Amino acid sequence: MEGLRSAEWFAGDDEVALLHRVAMRSAGLDVSVRADRPVIGIADSASELNPCNLPLRALAEAVREGVLEAGGIPARFPTMSLGEDLMKPSAFLYRNLLSMEIEETLRSNPLDGAVLLANCDKTVPAVLMGAASADLPAIVVLGGARSPAMFGGRRLGTGTDLWRLWDDHRTGRLDDQGWVEVERCLSCSLGACNTMGTASTMAILTETLGMAMPGSSTIPAGDPASLDAARAAGRRAVELVRLQLLPSQIMTSAAFNNAWRVLHAIGGSTNAIIHLCAIAGRLAIRSGLDELVANGRGTPLLADVEPSGKALIQDFHAVGGVPALLREIADLLDTRALSVVGTLGDILTAVPERAVDSAIRTRANPLCTDGSFAVVRGTLAPDGAVIKTSAASPELFRHQGPAVVFRDYHDMRSRIDDPNLEVTPESVLVLAGCGPIGVPGMPEWGMIPIPAKLVAAGVTDMVRVTDARMSGTSFGTVLLHAAPEAAAGGPLALVQDGDIIVLDVEAGLLDLDVSADELERRRTVWTPPQSLHLRGWPALYQRSVTQAPEGCDFDFLRAPTEQHRRVVPPVVGRS
Repeated sequence: MEGLRSAEWFAGDDEVALLHRVAMRSAGLDVSVRADRPVIGIADSASELNPCNLPLRALAEAVREGVLEAGGIPARFPTMSLGEDLMKPSAFLYRNLLSMEIEETLRSNPLDGAVLLANCDKTVPAVLMGAASADLPAIVVLGGARSPAMFGGRRLGTGTDLWRLWDDHRTGRLDDQGWVEVERCLSCSLGACNTMGTASTMAILTETLGMAMPGSSTIPAGDPASLDAARAAGRRAVELVRLQLLPSQIMTSAAFNNAWRVLHAIGGSTNAIIHLCAIAGRLAIRSGLDELVANGRGTPLLADVEPSGKALIQDFHAVGGVPALLREIADLLDTRALSVVGTLGDILTAVPERAVDSAIRTRANPLCTDGSFAVVRGTLAPDGAVIKTSAASPELFRHQGPAVVFRDYHDMRSRIDDPNLEVTPESVLVLAGCGPIGVPGMPEWGMIPIPAKLVAAGVTDMVRVTDARMSGTSFGTVLLHAAPEAAAGGPLALVQDGDIIVLDVEAGLLDLDVSADELERRRTVWTPPQSLHLRGWPALYQRSVTQAPEGCDFDFLRAPTEQHRRVVPPVVGRS
């Protein structure tokens, strides 16, 4: 037992060590004769309130089997399950809470390592943040994407096609019976979104960061291969403890630069930008909007997956998944970066040849070049806003037009389809008050619907500016995460109807064409919104959350020094 962290609980013949062993034996885990058998925690986020994570129920058992096969002692425990479908105002509000739960559970219990089961989008970054802070040997197991629904003789991509069908329904192109049929078709299977939404994006980035078994992040939900991968992850978790290979040794600056590259190469979710900033912050690594921009230069978009492309995640996996993509851009990556199974270079040497120009395109035939995202700054977003250029309209990248301002989500939903709304295709739709502090929790409200009367007239895209997020399955010329947000006194709070907004994506510019004197006058009469939350998690969130460029993490959770320090101490005393 010498050298294992859990020995601090179980070694010895006093009454406290005995009590610890009895507690484990009562749960069916015999630690009395352990030798070098590490205790591996299995964090299970399966929940019937979250169909995206339900495939994890079977995978947790496979992980347990793998831990036993490798000589470890598996200890399964439940965690919060963050499901974007049902949690309001947003699962994002609880990402930091789950990360704290992971960190504190690992720290306070006799665990030597962990396997973290996650799938729905906010669950994945949460477990990575918790693992980074706890810094015990850990590996992530993903649950995979759901099977595609069929409607009108074609496959539906989760989210992306729903937004398009909603436009058809609200403008009369899809009747009520058709809308009912859409609902029936979409209720077809378990698993995460099968487009390049946040869940698939974060799964891919988890593998890219080195925290998941190679090739495992895009295995479809229900595929027997997922059980094999989960079992392998359980075995590897035991080896990680024996090697004492820590998340802080895997998720390095090099790994984050690789992740930024891959985010561009897959046309991933804009949410991932916030999540990567948050995870890096837990490790005292400077990696944010500037690194997003720098790693986009020269990076081709190769994943031909909705919403930037045409295929689904199942197609992406069928032609080789993440290893095949990484091999295609290997010269842009730091192959010395570590993973849970060795270096990235080691992984790439085993990647087989694949079909040409399928769901993963070749370098000679990209969907676009020089990345999938841009960052803009200016008088409307001094600390930056982001745009997913690969899913936007290039003809709108240089644009100026009058603002149509919505002060919150309910204002927007109540007026967006009003036939008397004063709006034209040249207008810039502004949604303020929906940032991390403002709601709180920065919901995915940023893809402001095109006003119904303009949709009916054939308008398919407009410039939109917001301090909110949008789903990774969404699309359009939307400037997101404007910082500082309106509720923190950012310029977005001062915009008025008719103000001219100037956008130049190539120049990295987002300006409000209003004089400094006028903005100062408006600021003197502006009052911060009064919070409705006086207690509990939302109140703590509003007091402590950082802005989007810092990852919307809590200020007291970010690593305080440039040199990351392990924060999981040995047990002090017995209780």
